[in-house]
Amino acid sequence: MSISTIITPNSHPKKIIVSLKLAKDLPFRDVLSSEMISEYTQTLEYKARYDFYPPDITLWAFLSQVIDDHQTLEAAVGRVIAFHITKGKDAPSPNTAAFSKARSKLPEEIISNLVKDSAGKMEKNIPNNWLWNLFHLKLVDGSTVSMPDTPENQALYPQPDSQKKGVGFPIARIVVAISCVTGALLDLAIGPYSGKESGEHALLRQILDVFKPGDVALGDSYYASFFLIAMLMKKGVKFIFPQHSARNSDFRRGKKLGKKDHIVKWIKPKKPEWMDQETYDSFENELEIREVVIRSEKKGFRIKERILVTNFLNPTEVSRNNLSNLYSYRWWVELDIRTIKQTMHMGILKGKTPEMVHKEIWAHLLAYNLIRKIMAEAAYAHNKKPRELSFTLAMNLIKAFRDAGILAQNNEEHYVELLKAIARRTICYRPGRQEPRVVKRRPKAFPRMQKPRHLYHRDEVIQNAIS
Repeated sequence: MSISTIITPNSHPKKIIVSLKLAKDLPFRDVLSSEMISEYTQTLEYKARYDFYPPDITLWAFLSQVIDDHQTLEAAVGRVIAFHITKGKDAPSPNTAAFSKARSKLPEEIISNLVKDSAGKMEKNIPNNWLWNLFHLKLVDGSTVSMPDTPENQALYPQPDSQKKGVGFPIARIVVAISCVTGALLDLAIGPYSGKESGEHALLRQILDVFKPGDVALGDSYYASFFLIAMLMKKGVKFIFPQHSARNSDFRRGKKLGKKDHIVKWIKPKKPEWMDQETYDSFENELEIREVVIRSEKKGFRIKERILVTNFLNPTEVSRNNLSNLYSYRWWVELDIRTIKQTMHMGILKGKTPEMVHKEIWAHLLAYNLIRKIMAEAAYAHNKKPRELSFTLAMNLIKAFRDAGILAQNNEEHYVELLKAIARRTICYRPGRQEPRVVKRRPKAFPRMQKPRHLYHRDEVIQNAIS
């Protein structure tokens, strides 16, 4: 008997606890543990202060910091103090220097590998009824993050040329691959906002290993290029992208499958500068691509038509409606990135060096994946799907349970109540959901910064001396 048939929303809590203890096949329970952290730290020969901030406590405090609204070092250290006191142990000093030093010594590889492994384990444990025809749908998209204006950050992630020196902020470009089913982040690539090999294609090529044979990649029209599609096809990956605006589709040509639905051959273009000759020669000279027009009909809005390109070539197996429905799932990656940057406050980072910026990004993503893992458990235990549950509600409940000291008690009954609370409210399917980018509350009427801050101080000193 599967765990989904044992655990129902109306089950008695004690029966649920027994089921949880007995059901070793419950997915996602082994996504992250102290043993995993210890294994990584030993592999990487991690050394740090073990008196109050061993690796697991340091990482736990780091994660608690990034999911808070203010994300201060003081709050993280305060939780470590409270943790030691509840365990009857001596508490560390409220001074943040020790935690800051331990955090700086925590290798980036530990956090990034935990992010990737946690997502990988979730993907392996996904029930078949959560998949689309046993296909794993994976979403890709890019975005940017800002960071403090320090010489170290500016050296690696220069600010845009449109901003004056000393006035703007360094910006990094990120490209993510996210599971369409669980919402877990599978991998991420980070690079400068502009410059050679800094575009989304170049960053996506760094994380193509997340795609396995039989996966389906969903992205926007920017990814509908010959070489990226060829790389996916060589890996046995299916894809669905909108047609790039630079490419014309003539439905009078090719093998006709239906009205505005045909198979055409894409000819290999000239070798790009970033590609070596051996790699270029390894690609086929032609690709068979299906181009099909889908219609988006929404009450009160004009009908929109969009051309999709895909390697689902058989219209009887994957129809036009199937492709339209599948492509609508792409919008989830927009919402997921918005959740990470806004709800989890990763849009504006606090690291003063690129090393800390990278760790801060990975810490946000690890916290994000752990919340997604708990949501997946709640969905599985209550016969729902993870995308039906609210991330914001789950994060707020986890923080509330943590602040009340409930999670530290390691009580199965409390954990079951947490899963039940997360699964209690479902959200509707929200394709294309977005809000207008306007601000209602007016900011303070201070003038814009037009020069570096130290020049303002200098001018003020001069003005005071004159007066």
